[in-house]
Amino acid sequence: MKARLTLERDGKVAYVHLAAPKANVLDREMVTALDAIFASLEAKRDLRAIVILPDGPHFSFGASIEEHLPGQIEGALARLGNLLRRVANAPAPTIAQVRGQCLGGGFELALACDLIIADDSARFAVPEIRLGVFPPAASALLPVRIGVAAASELILTGVTWTADEARARGLAHCIDPEVLLACSATGLRHAAKAVRRNIVKALDEDLPRLDRLYLDELMAQPDACDGIRAFLDKRVHA
Repeated sequence: MKARLTLERDGKVAYVHLAAPKANVLDREMVTALDAIFASLEAKRDLRAIVILPDGPHFSFGASIEEHLPGQIEGALARLGNLLRRVANAPAPTIAQVRGQCLGGGFELALACDLIIADDSARFAVPEIRLGVFPPAASALLPVRIGVAAASELILTGVTWTADEARARGLAHCIDPEVLLACSATGLRHAAKAVRRNIVKALDEDLPRLDRLYLDELMAQPDACDGIRAFLDKRVHA
């Protein structure tokens, strides 16, 4: 089992565990399991919060690089996009509780949440550019969350942000999820729906276009496949 669900605080808080430590790679099995968990939560109108957290030392090393090869990448992008849309339409505020590495597709999963809570060990990056590609979901979500300039820094350079840097840029927060327990579940559900409008729009409208850019144009160039194969051959490190 790569992901599991627990309900706590008399069913008011759902904890979604990334349970394939230490890397928590978002491969087909992990994404499918997470999608099923979020589907099971859609009817739970009494929830105050849904918290995604790792069982191991790292939130996620990102998507499976093997699944980014021709013949697999289209399905991988579609599965991840469907999961992110389900997260962004969850029936309660969603919180990514990040520690350790939060990279690539794992970072995109956190970006689909309403709030990111980072401990001091957290590190955020979308290193895809080092493989000669780009992250479609992060390209849709980061400009909405932190603005175009900060999004460009992460996407175009592959730089890693520390927890302090993420907090300073407004990406991560230091809040206690317990504060939500005193709030009305109905109020929280509607407030989350209200503040997610631009995130949902980015996932519904921008992400499909960016996926087509990735698949139809980028993957038609030799650099993209060469970079991915080089990583798998251990000739480069992302």
